[in-house]
Amino acid sequence: MPESSGTLLTPPYPVPTLTAPPPPSPLPALLRSFSMQELRQHAWRSAAACGAVMLGVALAFAVHLINASALSEFASAVRAVNGQPDLELRAANGRFAESAYAIVANHPDVALASPVLEISTMVVLADGSRKPIKVLGLDALVAGEITPGLMPMPMPMPMPMPSSTPASAGGAADTSGTDPRFVLFAPNRVFLNAGASQLATGERLQLQAGLQLRSVSVAGTVSAQGGAIAVMDIGAAQDLFGRTGELTRIDTRLRAGVRVDAFMQGLRAHPAWPPEVHADTPEAAGHRLAELSRAYRVNLLALAMVALFTGAFLVFSMLSLSVHRRAPQFALLGVLGLTPRERMHLVLGESALLGLLGSALGIALGTGLAALALRLLGGDLGGAYFGTNRPALQWHLAGALLYLGLGVMAALVGGWWPARHAQGLALAQTLKGLGSASQPGHWQRFGVLIMLLGVGLSFAPPIWGLPVAAYVAVALLLLGGIATLPALVGWLLNLLAARANRRALTMLVVERARRVRASAAVAVSGVVASLALAVALTVMVGSFRDSVAHWLDTVVPADLYVRTATSSSAGDTLFFTPAFAQEVAAIGGVRSVSTQRNLPLLLATDKPTVALLARTLNNPQQDLPLVGELHPVAAGQVPIYVSEAMVDLHQARLGAPFVPLTTALDPALGTLPGSTGTVFVVAGIWRDYVRQFGSIAMDSQDFARITGDQRINELALSLHRGPGAPPPEQIEKAVRALAAAHSGGGNLIEMASATQLRDLSMRIFDRSFAVTYWLQAVAIVIGLFGVAASFSAQVLARRREFGLLAHLGLTRRQILTVVAGEGAAWTSIGAVAGLGLGLAVSVVLIHVVNPQSFHWTMDMSVPWARLLGLCAAVVIAGTLTAWLAARAAAGRDAVMAVKEDW
Repeated sequence: MPESSGTLLTPPYPVPTLTAPPPPSPLPALLRSFSMQELRQHAWRSAAACGAVMLGVALAFAVHLINASALSEFASAVRAVNGQPDLELRAANGRFAESAYAIVANHPDVALASPVLEISTMVVLADGSRKPIKVLGLDALVAGEITPGLMPMPMPMPMPMPSSTPASAGGAADTSGTDPRFVLFAPNRVFLNAGASQLATGERLQLQAGLQLRSVSVAGTVSAQGGAIAVMDIGAAQDLFGRTGELTRIDTRLRAGVRVDAFMQGLRAHPAWPPEVHADTPEAAGHRLAELSRAYRVNLLALAMVALFTGAFLVFSMLSLSVHRRAPQFALLGVLGLTPRERMHLVLGESALLGLLGSALGIALGTGLAALALRLLGGDLGGAYFGTNRPALQWHLAGALLYLGLGVMAALVGGWWPARHAQGLALAQTLKGLGSASQPGHWQRFGVLIMLLGVGLSFAPPIWGLPVAAYVAVALLLLGGIATLPALVGWLLNLLAARANRRALTMLVVERARRVRASAAVAVSGVVASLALAVALTVMVGSFRDSVAHWLDTVVPADLYVRTATSSSAGDTLFFTPAFAQEVAAIGGVRSVSTQRNLPLLLATDKPTVALLARTLNNPQQDLPLVGELHPVAAGQVPIYVSEAMVDLHQARLGAPFVPLTTALDPALGTLPGSTGTVFVVAGIWRDYVRQFGSIAMDSQDFARITGDQRINELALSLHRGPGAPPPEQIEKAVRALAAAHSGGGNLIEMASATQLRDLSMRIFDRSFAVTYWLQAVAIVIGLFGVAASFSAQVLARRREFGLLAHLGLTRRQILTVVAGEGAAWTSIGAVAGLGLGLAVSVVLIHVVNPQSFHWTMDMSVPWARLLGLCAAVVIAGTLTAWLAARAAAGRDAVMAVKEDW
C-alpha cells in the first residue's frame, strides 16, 4: 500500500472518544432494600445497638452541656465583679496596704486605677439562717469606667418636706439622706444586685463581722449578675469591717503601648512597693476558674464516654453475627457483580445508619438530661465547684455536631471489622457452605503486644496536666484483652474438654463451644468490655471511699467542732478571737480546745489558690495523715507540712525550703517586724482529700508569731468522758449561749460532732460519685443487652443444627440444656476475662489517673463480694438469655430447616 494511503486512514482532526458514563453505585439501593430489610427483621437487636450509641452520646453531651453552661455562668459572674482592666494587682495572702494605691495612681504609665476591697461574709436572714454574700468596697468616682456592672444606682428619694426651722437657726441642713450624689459615699449604705436583693429584709441588711452583726441600709442596686453582691463605698467598707488601710486588689488600666512586664518591673523598683503584690490579668483569672473544675469535668466526660465505648463493642458484636449469618447473601451479591470494596462499604453504611440514628436521639436525650440536671442539681454535678447557682442551659450547634460525629465514628469503629469480614469472603466456598468468612484470629497475636503497650503508657507523665496517656492505656488494655479473648476461651475449654468425655451432653456443650470460640469471643466482647469497666469503677470508687473514711479518722479526731466561716475566703471576716476560745475552753466538760486558722494563698497566678491551715500540731504524725516519714528541721526554721498536690503543682520537696510561702506571709499590715527572713522547710507530706489544689499545714503558734494574726476560724473540742461528765448536748448549748452573748443574740456559729462530720462527708462523697454509679449501671445494662442480642442471633442462626440434633434423638429439653450450657460457659469465661481486665484497669485508675488528675493517692481496696455478685449476675443473665433464645429456635421450624440442605 502506498505511503499516502496512511493519511487517508488518519483524519487530520481529533476524533472525540465516546465512553459510557460510569454506572450508578448500587449501594444506596442495597441500603434501602437489603440492609433495611435486615434491620427490620431483627429490630430489637438493631435497637439495642442503636440504644447503646444513643446512651453514650446522651451522657457525654449532657455532661458537656452542664459543664459549658456552668462555666459560662460562673465566668460571666466573675467578669461582672472584676470588670475588664488590663491587669489586677493582688497579694498572695489576699490583702495589702492601701499605700500601694498612691504609687499606682500616680504612675505615669497608668491611665486609670481603681482600688477594691473584697469581703466575703454572711448575711443573716429574718428567720435566723445565714447565706453567703460578697461585699465590694469601691471608689465610685473611678470604678464605673472599669466595672460598669458594679456602678451604684441610687433609689429615687422622696422630696423632703419643708422645714419650719430655717437653716440659719438650726445650722446647715443635712442633705446626705436626700441627695443621691451623697448616698454613694454615705456610711452603712449598700447597693445590691438581683441575687442579694432576695436576701434583704425590707430596706435593711444584717452582715456578719467576726461574731458581731453590722446593720446596713439598702440604698440602691447594681446591674451585676451572679451570686449575692453588695457594693458600698470603700472607706465605709473598711470602717464597717475593721479593715482600715487594707485593699484586696487594684484594677489598673495602662496607657496605650505600655507593656505589663515593663510596668511591673518599674513598680518593684519603687522603694515603698510591697513585694507580695503581683500582677494578675483577667485571662489568668479565667484560666484559674477553668482549672478549678477541669480535672473533674474531664474525668466525668471520660466516664460518660464509657457507655459510647461499650456501644461500639455492641455494634461490632451485632454486625459481626449479622454478616456471619448473611454470608451466603453477601457471596451471591459478589457473584452478581458487587465488588469486595462495595461489600465493605455496604456494612459500613449499615453501621453509619445505626450510629447516625442513635447519635441524633442521643443529642435530644442529652439536651433533656442536661436541662433537668441544671434545674435540679445546679451546674456542679456533685463536685461543688460552682456553688449552688442553677445556670441556664446554653446549647451550641458546634458541640451537638461534635458529639453527633463521635457517635457515628464509634459505630463505624464497631462496624469496621465486620465490614472487612464481608470484604474478604471467599465467594465459591461460602455459597457451598464450606466456610463463610475468615475469623479475626490473627488479631490474637497482637493482643498481648497491645496490652504491653498499654502497660507502658500507664507510666507516662500527664499531658497538659491531664492523664491523657493513662486513658489511652485503659483503652489499649481493654482492646488487647478482648483481642486475646478467643485464645483464652480456647485454653480454658481445652482444659475442660479432657474432663467432659464422661457425659454426652457435657461433651457436646464443651466441644461445640471449643470449635466456635471465635464466634463466642465476638458474642461476649460487649459484656467483657462493660463488665471490665464496671469492675474498674467499682474498685476505684470503693477504694477511694475507704481511703476517705480512714482519712477522716485522722483529720477529725475531736468530739465537737465549732466554726463561723463556711469557706476559707471568708476567714478574714468571720472568725473567733483568742478570748472566745479561752472562754470555750473554760466550759465545764471541755478537756481541751484546738484551733485552726484558714487562709487562702495565691502562690501562682496560673493556678488556683492554696489553703494555709494554721492549726494545733502537738504530734504531726498523729494529727496529720502523713505519706512517708517526717524530715527533721533545723533550729530557727519553721516546719510546714504540704499536701500531695503541693508536690505536683508547686514543686514542694521534702526537706527543702519552700520560698513562695515566705513571700506570701510577708508582714505588710501591722504584723511583727523582722520576720521576712523566715525559712519554711517541708517537714512532711500528707493526704488532703478536700483541697485538690494544695494545702499547707503549720503550727498555729508559729503562724501567730510570724504574722501577728490571732484570728481563729475553727475550734475542735475534746470532751471529758465517763461518769459525772456533762453530755455533749449540754456543752453544745453552753457554746451557743456564749456565742450568742458575744453577738448580741445572733446565732452566728455552726456546730457538729465528729460523727456528724463523717456522715456528712460520706454523703457528699456519694453525691459526688452519683454520676459514676449511674454510668456504671448503664455500662452493665448495655453489656447485658449485647449478650442478649449476640446469643439470640447465634441461636437463631443454628436452627439447622438443632433440627439435626432432634433427628439424632435429642429431646427439646436436652437441646435447651446444651444451649444453656454453652451460654453459661461463654459468659463465665467472659466474666473471668472482664474481672481480670477490670482489676488491671482499676490499678491504672487508682495509681495513675487519680494522682495525675486530682493530685492525691489512695490505697487499693477490692470489694470481692460485690464483684463476684456482679459476675454471677452476668453469668445468670447470659445463661437465661441463651435458654430463652433456644426455646424460640428449637421448635418445629428447626426440624423443617434440615430439609433445606437436601
